[in-house]
Amino acid sequence: MKDATVVQPQGAVLCVGRVYCDLIFTGVPSDPVPGREVFAKGLSLHAGGGAAITAGWLSALGRRAELSAYLPAAPFDGPVLRDLAAASVGTELCAKSRCTEPQLTVAIVRDDDRAFLTRAPGPAAPILTGTELRRFGVTHLHIGELRTLIDRPDLIDLARQAGATLSSDCGWDDTLEASCAPLIAALDVFMPNEVEAARLDTLGLPQCPAPLTVVKRGPLGAEVRQNGGLLEKTAPEVQVVDSTGAGDAFAAGFLLRWLDGAGVEAALQNGVLCGAQAVTQPGGLSARPDRMPA
Repeated sequence: MKDATVVQPQGAVLCVGRVYCDLIFTGVPSDPVPGREVFAKGLSLHAGGGAAITAGWLSALGRRAELSAYLPAAPFDGPVLRDLAAASVGTELCAKSRCTEPQLTVAIVRDDDRAFLTRAPGPAAPILTGTELRRFGVTHLHIGELRTLIDRPDLIDLARQAGATLSSDCGWDDTLEASCAPLIAALDVFMPNEVEAARLDTLGLPQCPAPLTVVKRGPLGAEVRQNGGLLEKTAPEVQVVDSTGAGDAFAAGFLLRWLDGAGVEAALQNGVLCGAQAVTQPGGLSARPDRMPA
């Protein structure tokens, strides 16, 4: 990805959230319906979950990234650990899953979009301490999905006590309630997609629920809502193979430049470029910059 900015590390980013083994079906001719069988042209296994994908992209872009999560149980831990190692993501703060049930997401890709079916047993991540954040030089904590923040509100105080800034993706969740508003307001950066933002609107949350709210709009690009203003960036046209993880790649690109002090507009542009690159290969980590031709 020649146009996305790569910078040298300036403190580590710790990504926290659920990690899955993603089973991605591509070339699906029609949606599955009860009583019928649909045959896909392709199937691949990848490390999944917003925290893992964002960490992998951050590392590829030049920022040291650590991951805190429970890893899927065998045999699905193999593909996940392989992808994380290839992406140079630190996993010392990870632990084996407490559950023997698989942590899996099945992604069915059709045209420019996809549908997910997920099993998420057990807690999202191990308990962390300020000592661990300081030992790993963490200056920013990114949460992979709002559900993890709701389950682990202690992450807010943990980050603040360590002097770290804080961000979170949203993730679709039918169980979200308006009571999540104070948690979102405590973030520095919140990054829902357009559908998720609309869902929060129906719950009565403000258009800008965090000091800096970045709304991902897929092929239309993204927009920043801040201090009553709106800044938009369009996405470049690319051949879409699989949009799984595109929003998480966007988050990495945005955070990279925002943490570097480049400003919101440069961060938004870099996020859009990373998100567009991510959809050109199956799996959230497959199209990261260190895997692409120079």
